[in-house]
Amino acid sequence: MARPRTPLLSRERIVVTALRLIDDEGLDALSTRRLATELSVSGPSLYNHFATKDELLDAVVDSVIGEVDLSMFGPARAAGPARAAGSSGAAGPAGAVAAAGEVWTPWPEALRDWARSYRAALAAHPNIVPVLAQGPGRRPNALRLADAVFGHLVEAGWPRGQATRIGALMRYFVTGSALASFAAGFPADAEVYDAADYPHLGEAHRLAGHRGTVDEGAFETGLEALLDGLALRFERLAPRP
Repeated sequence: MARPRTPLLSRERIVVTALRLIDDEGLDALSTRRLATELSVSGPSLYNHFATKDELLDAVVDSVIGEVDLSMFGPARAAGPARAAGSSGAAGPAGAVAAAGEVWTPWPEALRDWARSYRAALAAHPNIVPVLAQGPGRRPNALRLADAVFGHLVEAGWPRGQATRIGALMRYFVTGSALASFAAGFPADAEVYDAADYPHLGEAHRLAGHRGTVDEGAFETGLEALLDGLALRFERLAPRP
């Protein structure tokens, strides 16, 4: 039996093609007709896999969230004997509790590693960020992400309300940093920055040429500032002797 000239249509193939189209040309490029053309299929055949464009877009967004590393959250098996003060387990230096044979990544380290992975995933697909910023909805990977962050913070000793707000704070920060390049927003034309009008922007025309350094440095500065502030707040939660 002869093989089909085009690969069989699947949800995964549709999502991958839709994401590539959005990456290359933006959200407005995504339409049923255009996607069908890219896949060399008829438009109605897409509806066998996705009932609406919104359903497809949700799947595309969730595929991007699926690229985010969550391995730093939750307990992991220790390489050696667990440090325990008894059979019930022991609290780690940042408040995480480890059962026998398990260790927890301290919450500041976990948030730092997760934020970097989250930003990297969004930076690879910046055109999808406006949709992703709307919230997790019913997207499985997005809900798993929210569950992992919240659960780790609560296990570390954060009150549930505080853990919810921290999760939201980190999400605002990461998605905001991925929406656009700050440095690229400054024109490279030195004549724009007349010293009479902008006495402190004499070197601003150089920013666009250093967008990677500027934007990455801004993200890291903000991330460390957030974590330092949260660490001070966490210390105030500890019971006083």
